[in-house]
Amino acid sequence: MLRRGLFASLTMILASLPAASPAYDIKPRDSASAFTAKMRPDILGISTDSTAESARAIFEATFKDRVATRTDIRQQKFGNTAVSYIAALTFDFPSGPKQTGEVLSTSFSSPASANRAYFIARNLTFAQDQQPSKTEMIKQVMDKYGAPTIVGDQHLYYIYRAGKIVSVGAKYKEVTALEAIDRPLDPRAAIKLDGADGRGSCVAAVKRSQAREKTLLAMLNEARAANCDGTLSVQLTPGVAPDRIGHAQFTLLDFKRIVSAATIDGDALAAEMKERNPMPQGNAPKL
Repeated sequence: MLRRGLFASLTMILASLPAASPAYDIKPRDSASAFTAKMRPDILGISTDSTAESARAIFEATFKDRVATRTDIRQQKFGNTAVSYIAALTFDFPSGPKQTGEVLSTSFSSPASANRAYFIARNLTFAQDQQPSKTEMIKQVMDKYGAPTIVGDQHLYYIYRAGKIVSVGAKYKEVTALEAIDRPLDPRAAIKLDGADGRGSCVAAVKRSQAREKTLLAMLNEARAANCDGTLSVQLTPGVAPDRIGHAQFTLLDFKRIVSAATIDGDALAAEMKERNPMPQGNAPKL
């Protein structure tokens, strides 16, 4: 009897509690991208078309045998809902005297804009006895990505606009890229990357973006001001000898996706807030 009474009391208590609200239904809209199916650069197979889940699988496969790897899987809530998503991934394998270090990081938009990547970076710090030649690295880069827009200041820059790599008149081959990489950027070529409407060079936008937080909000103004849709930057820093590479940094930025996803996410958050706090629907009384 006592057990039956306790069960009846518990049933009454549960019945009096408010029903759990259903999960918030997000209807994703895909954001626009700087890159097309025919021209979509990637870093280790991760492109700005990658979702957080598909990128995470590549991260885990790449670092699976590296026991010292530090991982940061940054989860975020969508507005005030219970919907959680991966906003950023960073896997960090430290370098050492006999060990090449690697850091791979990616940032993603919210589920409202399909949770796609807009920033991807890979940093390699080569052990002294494992440093590749500058010639080999430039060949690898150009075999994968093609001829760059501009070379210099230890960088190969690929600037994308309207689905194509922008040309500033220089026709780089491996030999000419090797000759140019440690010189300053050609000012006559660099000025062609500035927009006639006052929009700034994507070379400067890349450098400023690398120093910022990698959130949509923090990168939005830079993305709007850049005179391009997207960029791939490859920095090759000399190592123990001038013809060896000690550090390689790959950065892929989709400025068009940053602007588009920020708009979609902002609209979705505003709709979610309106749904949580609906305006009164009453009619004015008859006077």
